[in-house]
Amino acid sequence: MSDTNPQADIVRLTQAARESLTDSMVERLSITGGNALEVVDRLNDEDTRDAVMSLIDKLTDMHRSGAMDTLFETVTLLHGARSAMTDSMIERLFIFVEHMMNNLANEEVAAMAHNARMAMDEAVDETRSRPKPTGGLLSTISMLTKPETQKALQFMLAFACKMQAHSVGEEDQM
Repeated sequence: MSDTNPQADIVRLTQAARESLTDSMVERLSITGGNALEVVDRLNDEDTRDAVMSLIDKLTDMHRSGAMDTLFETVTLLHGARSAMTDSMIERLFIFVEHMMNNLANEEVAAMAHNARMAMDEAVDETRSRPKPTGGLLSTISMLTKPETQKALQFMLAFACKMQAHSVGEEDQM
């Protein structure tokens, strides 16, 4: 291009571009331009603009804190796990989840959890209101002679034995 006539250079450049573009290239350019204008037009909507600006702010915050790296590492891990899983692995996983739901998602377990929470809350309140124990071994032995202490110890021992029996029984079944 010559330095003497910049307008003539622009005309020649435009003519060369026009001659080098095929009809399909012009069609793709017009579709791309139309799509770009549609996106720009959507940004005129206040809610859309606020959402895009908020997204940009969050992305910036995630980048600064390193959360963006963590996010993409997590996505990569999930993709790798999904790719590595076979149909039988997925089937076993769903069987496990179903088994857990059948065992845990019932009224008996919910009632037991509620009772355990209530007992724990009441025990905390009761022990909080009692004076701090000051005795040593002899006061502990004295406490062991009380019927409620013996009953609580019997319950805990029975529970531990039953839990062990069920755990050992499950290991034998596997």
